[in-house]
Amino acid sequence: MGSALSGESYRTEAGSAMRGADVTQEGLFVTKQTSDYVPEEHPLIPIREILNTALRDMDVLFESMYDDRGRYSVPPEWLLRGLVLQTLYGIRSERLLCEQLGYNMLFRWFVGLGMEDAAWDHSTYTQNRDRLIDHEVIKTLFGRVMAQAEEGNLLSAEHFSVDGTLIRAWASHKSFVPKDGPPPDKSGSKSNPEVDFKRQKRSNDTHASSTDPDARLFTKSKKADAVPSYMGHVLMDNRSKLAVDTRLTLATGNAEREAAIAMLADLPGAQRKTVGADKNYDTEGFVSACRGHNVTPHVAQNTYEYDTKTGKRAKRESRIDARTTHHQGYRVSQVIRKVIETLFGDGKQHGATIRQVKLRGQRKVSDVFTLSMLTVNLRRLPKLFAAQAIMVGSG
Repeated sequence: MGSALSGESYRTEAGSAMRGADVTQEGLFVTKQTSDYVPEEHPLIPIREILNTALRDMDVLFESMYDDRGRYSVPPEWLLRGLVLQTLYGIRSERLLCEQLGYNMLFRWFVGLGMEDAAWDHSTYTQNRDRLIDHEVIKTLFGRVMAQAEEGNLLSAEHFSVDGTLIRAWASHKSFVPKDGPPPDKSGSKSNPEVDFKRQKRSNDTHASSTDPDARLFTKSKKADAVPSYMGHVLMDNRSKLAVDTRLTLATGNAEREAAIAMLADLPGAQRKTVGADKNYDTEGFVSACRGHNVTPHVAQNTYEYDTKTGKRAKRESRIDARTTHHQGYRVSQVIRKVIETLFGDGKQHGATIRQVKLRGQRKVSDVFTLSMLTVNLRRLPKLFAAQAIMVGSG
């Protein structure tokens, strides 16, 4: 009876039904492919096409990464598709990603595994991570994807926004120990000891994390506690609302402005540009540096009153004046620059890989952040390409 319970034999006339037998019957031969399990309108299809175009452009780079002799490795294209997949679906570890590659047909199709291919072990990422970092593979992949956006006429090349966000490091408060002098007292379990650091003044000048020396205690709000962090920075194109450049720095008070200036300096073209930013960028150094790079700073004015040491009231003046703020473009920039928060929001909420990173060290965390922003762009690009095609067709 089990052999008769396949295909159309499940269907009966309206109003009548037969109980199906709970029988599992495997066929001797399998003729299906992983692509047969992917719905025709699945959103991963256009994302994979964009990603594959970028990976083909990187073939020469991949060839330079490996020796001519030795055993064959897992193709770097498979590893990169796996990392993108992990970020897209917020899979919290590479171990869980490789576990799903063993049975999830959608995931196997996306990375390139056939029906009979075995999924690679999660340790493959650990073994190849330094190779990917040394050859700047993630950064190059980001650039190749954004080159497609530029070729598709999605980028403005003139109007940008910039902002930074804190990224929680994979380190705890108890890991911050004095750089000089004896370590703090520990008690309790050897694997997770209690560290008494209450009533002790700690700063980045005197203390460092024993688990992630690159992490810094930092907070962007006076109302929040300082936590071990890095700082991620994004330069956003105002037309497409896509991230066009990323940086990851140590968490310091000047990091946002310094990273923004570096990203603006790397922009191609000699034409005048604008950059929208919040009040944190309203400083003499940032405004002057922008104008030195032929960029008009559309920063929010940071003006307020305060008490001086003599007890008098004084007013903090903005570093930009009416010569900039009276333009309509300034008001437009101030509206659009807030959209950059959605890039950080998508990376922390949907991908969750930058809410708190699972790797240690600035170089590794930098790749995680760039990959997160690349994935946010990949989510948005299919709709942008489709809208652009409609516009060109109607024109």
